[in-house]
Amino acid sequence: MADTEKITVNVGIVDLGRIDLLVQEGFYSSRADFIRTAIRNQLDRQRSAVDSITTRKSMVIGTQVYTRKDLEEKREGNEKINVKVIGMLILTDDITPELADEIIQSVTVRGVFKAPEDVKTVLEDRLH
Repeated sequence: MADTEKITVNVGIVDLGRIDLLVQEGFYSSRADFIRTAIRNQLDRQRSAVDSITTRKSMVIGTQVYTRKDLEEKREGNEKINVKVIGMLILTDDITPELADEIIQSVTVRGVFKAPEDVKTVLEDRLH
């Protein structure tokens, strides 16, 4: 499974027993399969709320990638950006801390933020 992150979940012993029973009876292939399915089902139920929030906050859902070229084009256009992502934000390894500092005004990521450590450091006061 690509583009996944590992999380830790504490589950009560009774709930865990019920999950194990469903796995044993073949409803799910594993505990992880059950948990992933439960998460997807809950997110489907809340889809309209998520859609409303992302529209209101102008957020990208999925993966947003910025390269050095992207940020240099913003600089040429005298633009600053406010990045808002649900999913994954990737600032590529060719982006310098100075360029990120100059162009990126704020960063909001609900998910995973991948960037060179020195770029993350220069942006840490702008993370929301």
